Amino acid sequence: MIRQRKIELLAPARNLECGIAAVDHGADAVYMGAPRFGARAAAGNSLEDIAELVRYAHVYNVRIYVTVNTILKDEELKETEEMIWDLYRVGVDALIVQDMGLLELNLPPIPLHASTQMDNRTPQKVKFLAEAGFRQVVLARELSLVEIGNIHHVCPEVPLEIFVHGALCVSYSGQCYVSQACFGRSANRGECAQFCRLAFDMEDAGGKSIVRNKHLLSLKDLNQSEELEQLLDAGVSSLKIEGRLKDVSYVKNVTAYYRQKLDAVFKRRKEYIRASSGKVRLEFKPQLDKSFSRGFTHYFLFDRNKDIFSFDTPKSLGEEMGTVKEIRGNYLTVAGVKSFNNGDGVCFLDETGKLQGFRINRVENNKLFPQEMPRIKPRTLLYRNFDQEFERLMSRKSAERKIAVVLKLAENNFGFTLTLSDEDANSVSVVLEREKERARTPQEDNLRTQLGKLGNTPFEALDIVIDWSDNWFIPALCLPNFVVRE
Repeated sequence: MIRQRKIELLAPARNLECGIAAVDHGADAVYMGAPRFGARAAAGNSLEDIAELVRYAHVYNVRIYVTVNTILKDEELKETEEMIWDLYRVGVDALIVQDMGLLELNLPPIPLHASTQMDNRTPQKVKFLAEAGFRQVVLARELSLVEIGNIHHVCPEVPLEIFVHGALCVSYSGQCYVSQACFGRSANRGECAQFCRLAFDMEDAGGKSIVRNKHLLSLKDLNQSEELEQLLDAGVSSLKIEGRLKDVSYVKNVTAYYRQKLDAVFKRRKEYIRASSGKVRLEFKPQLDKSFSRGFTHYFLFDRNKDIFSFDTPKSLGEEMGTVKEIRGNYLTVAGVKSFNNGDGVCFLDETGKLQGFRINRVENNKLFPQEMPRIKPRTLLYRNFDQEFERLMSRKSAERKIAVVLKLAENNFGFTLTLSDEDANSVSVVLEREKERARTPQEDNLRTQLGKLGNTPFEALDIVIDWSDNWFIPALCLPNFVVRE
């Protein structure tokens, strides 16, 4: 018998809207900031919004993790303790924390996850955290596949969480103090000034200029979407998407992309199963190059390598579209295989390597008519960092998540029983006490149609079974009493 392991796709949420979108687009868990003391000070959420997301997510067995992962001051401990009790009462499934001082507080029995800011990169550290009571450990981003596998080998019972997508910090995870040193804004207090995204000059020991005005500390974005199966085999059980400051379009697109990738793995590898319920139907094709990125890298997953930096710009380039053929008075022609849309945002690197951009006013075949003509030369490579049509899709309802149920209508000594059983083997029965009478016409087809109308609920009928000894009559008005309603 195959021993199955639940695998969690963990998506970010800056707010309630993003959290609901993450659930709808396939997340098994969602992490978001607490009202205070999260490592993204600009991404805090009210207790009311967190409670609402918990209620919505738990229908699909999706877990909600809340970040309380700043370094705390002594005078903040009492307030933090009270806030954690409030989070526990509204049903939060776990806290992601950094400050070990929290263990000294009077905490409720809520699971604690060790944040990547604890710099978790050795088996000894992970074992220590597990023995201290942490239920899940978020590994440092800098680890290789071999190092991850070694940690799992030494600590096989500890659930390991890793980042698989999104922005990278140039320092060791959680060990950057340059923002505090230069600007008085501590990253470990949720106030990172993004120092590593600034432009720098590089000089040698004699003062000779080597590089001018380049983003020498800015890393590309992580993308492990093609390596998920290897990560699972190495022992990872939670795959985390970075992005608690990203917008709802990003959350929808990236979550849906990784959901599809993971589901494809699960079809081949029966030892891995998803950690939540419901099937997602998308109304768009997820594409990672449609969302913010600085270019992609595996970072150090396979080995240390040089191709991890985004020297030219810390901003999003987007998808490569083609090259400029020629420039005319108010338009330019493009050679490429992808088509543009009216309203698209386009960017390019000029002769000095600086990022420039323009908005397309109108498209005619391979002719682009910008709102303002850019200073650009032939053979310049063009990128699209804003796809008007794709964003229009993202602004609407773009996914639906439904839990499959089997409905069985059977007779009993008092009338009839309707039983609903879901994909997780949960079931509920409702009894209709009614004297049986034979119908004049066949009833099964009509009953299946009526019972299958589950309305605006999280459920859909996988099968409908009519199990009785005769063609009994049940008035249509009685059937809604059986059906699950919101």
